[in-house]
Amino acid sequence: MDIESIKGNKMWWGTLGTIRPFPGFNPEVDARDIQAALDKKDVGTLVRILTNRNNAQRQKVAEAFQQVSQKDLSPALKKILSGPLEDLMLALMMTPAQFDAHRLRQAMEGMGTDEEGLLAVLCTRTGPQLKDTMVAYKKAFGRYLEKDLESETSKDFTKLVLGLVMKEERNPTGLIDYHLMGEDVKALAAAITGKKTDTAPWIQILTSRDQDHLNRVFERLQMLKGETMEKMVQNHFSGDFKLGLRILVQCIQNTPLYLAQRLHGSMKKSNIVRGIMVGRSEDDLLCVRREFKKLANTSLYSTIEKEFKGDLQKALLALCRSEDL
Repeated sequence: MDIESIKGNKMWWGTLGTIRPFPGFNPEVDARDIQAALDKKDVGTLVRILTNRNNAQRQKVAEAFQQVSQKDLSPALKKILSGPLEDLMLALMMTPAQFDAHRLRQAMEGMGTDEEGLLAVLCTRTGPQLKDTMVAYKKAFGRYLEKDLESETSKDFTKLVLGLVMKEERNPTGLIDYHLMGEDVKALAAAITGKKTDTAPWIQILTSRDQDHLNRVFERLQMLKGETMEKMVQNHFSGDFKLGLRILVQCIQNTPLYLAQRLHGSMKKSNIVRGIMVGRSEDDLLCVRREFKKLANTSLYSTIEKEFKGDLQKALLALCRSEDL
């Protein structure tokens, strides 16, 4: 990967992640240590190094490993790892866009589509992040993400997921547009007032406004209709579209809470745990941890300790980082 791509990846991340740049980082030393660990089949060392570097550093380690060994790191890891630990370590070696592209492909492969798997990526990423993911998807699979979403979904749900993946925010972030807010409240209310619900305004508005604007719109709409957003979605929509709208509204209101709920309900499913722990480790995993503690009355760290064993447990705990007392 070139240096510009690595710099670009840094733009993905916020400051509420658990994984930060490793101080005193030396990719050549890491590459040699990893090569020695691979020769000895020392999985513990591989876990220790790769879970203690941020993504940009891991990309540099992969480059250094290639120069030292004339081999690609990910296939070398595959030779000595297996099962969920292999999946986790390979996920760590992907760029954020590559990882999300693989998660989306996985949700559409095989018999039936994992709608919530799609939504867990599409509803929690920004427009620029999803544009990067579309490029990574085409490069990895030789397919267009939009076309696959279209063929794997149907009706209003298709329109919603395409609206999400192609989202362009109409209102500039940081500016409060009271006129647009009023228009949006009226349009959303009118769409669920008649005998037949009109899904189009809900798709158009919820996929083309920033989070602050939409939360203000939601507050006004709830006052106008006398019910919560959750109730409105529950009462006026159905099927996959209702699921999509429910998750989208949840993520607009509080993304870390949605992710904490998903973790809490899916701790036995390693692919879901991996998706959140890797996908949010440099973004907002501290916030997810806080919401998890409130929700479960126990920490995410303790839950991982209880649910997982061995090197997989060590890797997940390293991404989680610390106990919440």
